[in-house]
Amino acid sequence: MPIEMKHIKKSYGNQMVLEDFSLTIPDGGTVCLMGTSGAGKTTILRILAGLTKPDEGEVVGVQGGKASMVFQEDRLLEWLDAFANVELVLGRISGGTYPAGQGIGRSAGMSDTKKSKSAKAALRDFLRLEFEAVGLCGYEGKPVSQLSGGMKRRVAIVRAICSQGGLLLLDEPFTGLDEVTKGQVIRYIKERTKGRTVVMVTHDAKDAAHLGAEIIRCGGLGNLRGMG
Repeated sequence: MPIEMKHIKKSYGNQMVLEDFSLTIPDGGTVCLMGTSGAGKTTILRILAGLTKPDEGEVVGVQGGKASMVFQEDRLLEWLDAFANVELVLGRISGGTYPAGQGIGRSAGMSDTKKSKSAKAALRDFLRLEFEAVGLCGYEGKPVSQLSGGMKRRVAIVRAICSQGGLLLLDEPFTGLDEVTKGQVIRYIKERTKGRTVVMVTHDAKDAAHLGAEIIRCGGLGNLRGMG
């Protein structure tokens, strides 16, 4: 079912950010929000993720309330390696159980609750392929603190892609990536998000075009209105 934001109003103090904002996102569609700084783009993502509550209006259609988000800040655990940062969002605990994340059951042939070293090995084999797809082969076991900003960004993207949320939210996901790496990551996102709903914030229309996204241009402060 489509996701709908209905007559959303949001202000921070005396600053109106969203006023009577409505937006319909088709199920499995990719939408890109573009606009000037302060136009409310990140606020829209946070409301969709359930992290920010609107002052008025409602959001319907986010199945199970599950959304995965790549923030402008990577929000990784610096003392853990890339493997562990992704495993955490999959619910993998050292005791040995984890739910199959979106794509893991298909790609690695694993059930929801395998409890063995072989299951852990299978999960890591799967994640190696994910990291390889974004140019991080050989860096999976390194502490995140030793990775560059662009590498951390890619770990955050893999983490969001591998999570179970049917809605994927991307806030300037290509920050810090050179053009070659960006192209690689865009191909990865397109391949791994087939059938998922994606909402991305970017300043570059070419990124939106490469993802095949519908562009929604956001207006100035206090008067942002979506497409309903």
